[in-house]
Amino acid sequence: MKNNFYFLLLSLAAIACSQNKKENVQIHLINSIPSPSKPNSAEPFLFTDKDNTVYLSWVEKGEEKSILKLSILDNDKWAEPLTIASGNGWFVNWADYPMIAANGEQMVAHFLDKSGESTYAYDIKLTTSADKGKTWKEPFILHDDKKQAEHGFVTILPYGENFFVTWLDGRNTAMEGMNHHEGHHGSMSLRAAIIDSVGNKINEWELDNKTCDCCQTTAAITTSGPVVIYRDRSDEEIRDMSIVRLIDGQWTEPKAIHNDNWKIAGCPVNGPRVVADGNSVAVAWFSAASDTSKANVVFSTDGGATFGNPTRVDEGSAIGRVDIVMIDNQSVVVSWMEGTKIKVAKVHSDGKLEPSITVASSSESRSSGFPQMTKSGNKLIFAWTDDVEKNIKVASLKL
Repeated sequence: MKNNFYFLLLSLAAIACSQNKKENVQIHLINSIPSPSKPNSAEPFLFTDKDNTVYLSWVEKGEEKSILKLSILDNDKWAEPLTIASGNGWFVNWADYPMIAANGEQMVAHFLDKSGESTYAYDIKLTTSADKGKTWKEPFILHDDKKQAEHGFVTILPYGENFFVTWLDGRNTAMEGMNHHEGHHGSMSLRAAIIDSVGNKINEWELDNKTCDCCQTTAAITTSGPVVIYRDRSDEEIRDMSIVRLIDGQWTEPKAIHNDNWKIAGCPVNGPRVVADGNSVAVAWFSAASDTSKANVVFSTDGGATFGNPTRVDEGSAIGRVDIVMIDNQSVVVSWMEGTKIKVAKVHSDGKLEPSITVASSSESRSSGFPQMTKSGNKLIFAWTDDVEKNIKVASLKL
């Protein structure tokens, strides 16, 4: 089999069988799916809509421009790729990748476009489609500050007939000649907005005026309303995960989902992921508090108002890069990177952790990016960047 990826994996599951409690060997088959991407592609993102249709987006790097592509999965085959947008002034980053969201025929996508000479001066640009990605409208800037500053780490979700968007906003950090994240300047903030299907902004809020600078945001829609989880930043440089919730039209104050007390004078570039079903919420995140790297999962039964005790899922060599999908309101599947391996395991709300499965071997380098996972029906779909072949790999696992 070509390269260092392997797809047939064994996971032992102890099953009580009469009085002898015999062990059964369960074979989990990871099926490789031919990728729709061309060489020199990276930054994959997966999205499943309400009809269980799976979308894959990625950035194809040409000699003179970057191209944001899209393909739809149909019976384990990817459709002919569609072009969302392209440009020669994009900010393309391994951790701050473009995202897409679909709501029926309506779609929204984003990418980052340079706005000035400084390294971290770029805008969030959105584009919309009314025909399931076949054609896209002229991109527009999401934020209204008109500052040459960092804007990114976007999350986009369907929200009723509209879309909910949240992002990190550097308007308060903007200084002449700014070429760094940390330092004696204003703080990165967290903002959110609701836009309609053609991009008109209905509402916008500042959710937190001081956050970690370069970790992904994540959001989910609960019965009570949207929730946003992100890596916060205290005056003492504690950078734990916080949650804000939209309740009856008002956003709650930021609150830690768990006090890791990770003190770090810099951004670890490792954001959380959240899923929700009704008011059942689960969050996966990475922390290295007390010099111990961990990948954790925690559950809430009240829309994120309170959380239980976290379950550690890693095996001692976690580097983070987590993802999570919900199986039902009492169990999730979480993925993370254990050194060079992309791992996946089922976690129950009572803290039970099932044996992990290795999806693939990858690389700890930045160029390998953040592995992606989504669920469609009884299948998990994975996508990641092969930094040797410089292309996107895709695989599936039947639950």
